[in-house]
Amino acid sequence: MSHRASALAAASLVLLAAVLGRCDAAATAESPAPDYGDALSKSLLYFEAQRSGRLPYNQRVKWRGHSGITDGLQQGVDLVGGYYDAGDHVKFGLPMAFTVTMLSWGAIEFGADIAAAGEWQHTLEAIKWGTDYFVKAHTEPFVYWAEVGDGDTDHYCWQRPEDMTTSRQAYRVDKDNPGSDLVGETAAALAAASIVFRGSSPHYSHLLLHHAQQLFEFADKYRGNYDSSIKQAHSFYTSVSGYRDELLWAAFWLHRATANEEYLRYAVDKAGSFGGVGWAMTEFSWDVKYAGLQVLAAKLLLDGDPQGAQHRAVLEQYRAKAEHYLCACLGRNNGSNVHRSPGGMLYVREWNNLQYASSASFLLTVYSHYLAGAGAGARLRCPDAPAVPPSELLALARSQADYILGRNPLRLSYMVGYGARFPVHVHHRAASIVSHKANSRFIGCMQGFDDWFGRGRPNPNVLVGAIVGGPNRRDDFRDNRKNYMQTEACTYNTAPMVAVFARLHHLSTTAAAEGSSAEEGCRPGTALPLSAKCR
Repeated sequence: MSHRASALAAASLVLLAAVLGRCDAAATAESPAPDYGDALSKSLLYFEAQRSGRLPYNQRVKWRGHSGITDGLQQGVDLVGGYYDAGDHVKFGLPMAFTVTMLSWGAIEFGADIAAAGEWQHTLEAIKWGTDYFVKAHTEPFVYWAEVGDGDTDHYCWQRPEDMTTSRQAYRVDKDNPGSDLVGETAAALAAASIVFRGSSPHYSHLLLHHAQQLFEFADKYRGNYDSSIKQAHSFYTSVSGYRDELLWAAFWLHRATANEEYLRYAVDKAGSFGGVGWAMTEFSWDVKYAGLQVLAAKLLLDGDPQGAQHRAVLEQYRAKAEHYLCACLGRNNGSNVHRSPGGMLYVREWNNLQYASSASFLLTVYSHYLAGAGAGARLRCPDAPAVPPSELLALARSQADYILGRNPLRLSYMVGYGARFPVHVHHRAASIVSHKANSRFIGCMQGFDDWFGRGRPNPNVLVGAIVGGPNRRDDFRDNRKNYMQTEACTYNTAPMVAVFARLHHLSTTAAAEGSSAEEGCRPGTALPLSAKCR
């Protein structure tokens, strides 16, 4: 489980010259050029390893089997399916929904790049595995099943999902026990996914949008934090930011899915009271959505949206906060910046830091795309650089992707199964125990700890495509199964990178074919952020 750390790590930046020197020497020396197409394919494979429920005939991760096939039975509902969030077997609704939102957003913006790489169908399958489950879990207009299993009993055991003996109790939110953050995020996920499926499956798209609209009404009408209603979630996925960001986030996604100005007006009217134009963030995550929704608001202005033009004053305030985040990532925010490791990794927290680097890489990539589409003069406005070109945002996004793929001081890929060296002791129950298909003999709750958890040998199953928690602020990493802060992978680490890898793959192949820099790529004379290099 990738818990939130209690406080922002108090790290200081080293001197600029030292950062550039170490990054240049360590991150690129003897490192092959990243294969973004391979990384894209592997990232989508990971979601198949995280599937719960009855696996389909075309399942590519063969060491996994059916699991959780009685989920919801005690409560008289069908909750079979969905995703395990990380290395255990609880189905937590909030991170699962954010995972699907990010997969869908990436598919909306860079679907052509994903399709050109031959991965469009796998992307649709990854999204649909989540949205099918969300539709099942929304059993009544004001009832949503938020979680299956609980972290305490689950963590007591080390078992394959196919052998689970832990509690599969299901927990719900309703009118008397609200969960606006979780329900709002699920509405956002379904609204975004409805856009993805609009062309290929209009009936399914309509179904998703119907549920998204009902869930938004539920989240807004009966307000409250989901972890106040479901105590079992509080120790694992605490909603520190509350529910207001998710309500704004869902409103922007519903506006994009429907073009109904009522949703935009909601986000405009509540911009101040819900923190949309007040919070200047330096993180974007499964908990804190402000930077993401602020980027969506900015897109309306950059696109010249007619409805957006009617609310320009408030949307400009949203855009200013979006640019605060992006400038902070670039190190151009008048000292209020996201920290960097000596090797150039964006650093927010010790626990599972690569989730923040991957989500930042996504927003940088998508905003560079928006700027490029807005015309030659569109620039990011930073306190320390009033006219940052799209290429600089993309260069930083590329540097984070490259860091993950092995261009770092340890020359270690933090995507499992990619490159010559990657973590082999991933904190993951299913991957660390012999496959149920290879040995169907039952492995008990404590037997897994005794026989498999403490073994010094590599995991018998390679969790291909998983992005682990990653190194600390000094670029140090310890590949040990007990070191869950660094070796556990989560679905929301990999989800944002699907689109980033697709975009970088497209740009790289285009540049190679043309023998020159591609759209939004590196250009002669471009000023680069810390640790970013044009290739």
